[in-house]
Amino acid sequence: MRKKKKIESLKESFGKLKGDDFHFDLIERYFRNKDNSDSFQVLSDKTCNDLDFEELFMFLDRTTSKIGQQCLYNRLRIIPNDSTSIDIKEKLIQKFSVDTDFRIRTQLQLDKLSKNDVFHISSLFQEEHAKPPKWFFVIRLLSFTSLLSLIMLPINPKLFFVFLGVFIVNIGFHFWNKRNLYKYLGSIPQLLKLNSVANNLHKDYLLKKIDPDLLNSIRIINQVRNRMSFFRLEANLQSESEVIFWGILELLKITFLIEPLLLFGVLHRLDSKRKEIENIFCFVGEIDILISTASLRSGLERFCMPVINDAEISATQVYHPLIPTCIPNSINVSDKSILLTGSNMSGKTTFIRTIGLNIITGLTINTCFADSMTFPRLRIYSAIRISDDLLNNKSYYFEEVLTIKKMIYNSSNGKPNLFLLDEIFKGTNTIERISSGKAVLSLLSKNQNIVFVSTHDIELTDMLSDEYELYHFSEIVKENNVDFDYKLKEGKLKNRNAIRILQINDYPNNLIDEAITISEKLDKITVANN
Repeated sequence: MRKKKKIESLKESFGKLKGDDFHFDLIERYFRNKDNSDSFQVLSDKTCNDLDFEELFMFLDRTTSKIGQQCLYNRLRIIPNDSTSIDIKEKLIQKFSVDTDFRIRTQLQLDKLSKNDVFHISSLFQEEHAKPPKWFFVIRLLSFTSLLSLIMLPINPKLFFVFLGVFIVNIGFHFWNKRNLYKYLGSIPQLLKLNSVANNLHKDYLLKKIDPDLLNSIRIINQVRNRMSFFRLEANLQSESEVIFWGILELLKITFLIEPLLLFGVLHRLDSKRKEIENIFCFVGEIDILISTASLRSGLERFCMPVINDAEISATQVYHPLIPTCIPNSINVSDKSILLTGSNMSGKTTFIRTIGLNIITGLTINTCFADSMTFPRLRIYSAIRISDDLLNNKSYYFEEVLTIKKMIYNSSNGKPNLFLLDEIFKGTNTIERISSGKAVLSLLSKNQNIVFVSTHDIELTDMLSDEYELYHFSEIVKENNVDFDYKLKEGKLKNRNAIRILQINDYPNNLIDEAITISEKLDKITVANN
């Protein structure tokens, strides 16, 4: 009955958002400890914050196991160097999408790895293991003494006092080791489950294609299976509170110091099997990612698989997946970068984020939220959400300066980059903002880089017209309200409605009149200077 309910739950949840809690401190652990230096790019925390990465992850994540969740997080943070094995992966995604029985069989295996303890498996191949102290030979000596005195007890009853003395000393060593044991009481039993799940999944001829040589890793881990089984027994006893059996077992463990001897013996063996553990971890995680992607696509009204080219960005009816009833837009970027103008809340920043996150999902899970998308393999950098760093005594402007400095440094790294900026240098005065902004944006757009930037400074549209295509978002000001259509339009913004918006919000008439007078004077000065 329990299995039947689980099957119904898996069928019902396909294509839908997860209702689970997201423990990002645990989900991130595999990514934080993994060496991804050989990838095309590791997305920075700054860029992820700018693009609302955690919210995006919660939307994309349809995994069943905690391993799948950790691998999906890592996948989305890493821009790969190429798209190897994409055909095999797409065939499996299609298979999971149409073959419900195949998918459910696979998910039932993955569900065995759904407990939070599974998050700690990665520590077995990523983190330094506990080492036995230099005096560890004393534990072996005490264990041997307990065994010898117990065997010789019928011959010499006085050895009971030796046995009792050693037992009392052993109590201290036994509980000293508990801290080490508890550290691995979750990960080692779950590694046994992982190995079993991987073995079952690898029997399928389609899943086997993900890693044809995985059986070798499974066999190597099986060499330590018997010793690791002790930790599974310990974990179950602790959770089920089987007091009598636990008490007897605890006495035996104290008598012969079984726990420290087994623990450090297993850790020594696992230390030389890190690669094999990671192979199995990644195999299971990859399968879960593919099912997650199939589920994601199943729940979307529209999506596409991107075309990776060498030059242009082209998007047809692209939208932001986190915004309900988001208005889609289309754009083509070839020789020039993109400069967006428009008032606040008109859609500029959302559109910039839309382009950024669609390129990320396209390059990582081969899925874009659009009718069609084409783009190069790009490194992505952003300066969208910037705030004061009061703890380090840094102002908004200084934080922005440092962020854009990194962009300038990366703009000549020999590979194409995508720079996403929102209202550049808005933390300083108008004259210096415009002059500095123009110089920076001209520099960033060179070397095959593509820039998407929004601005309120109309002056920049004239200064950058040779290097940037101009687009804008606009609002419709009616008698008593303001409406936004969120549609991308070609050219620069010509209508200015800021003062009109103040007016319909019942600002004093004398204030409105003064603002209009000053605006007209400034316009005349600008025309005269031009």
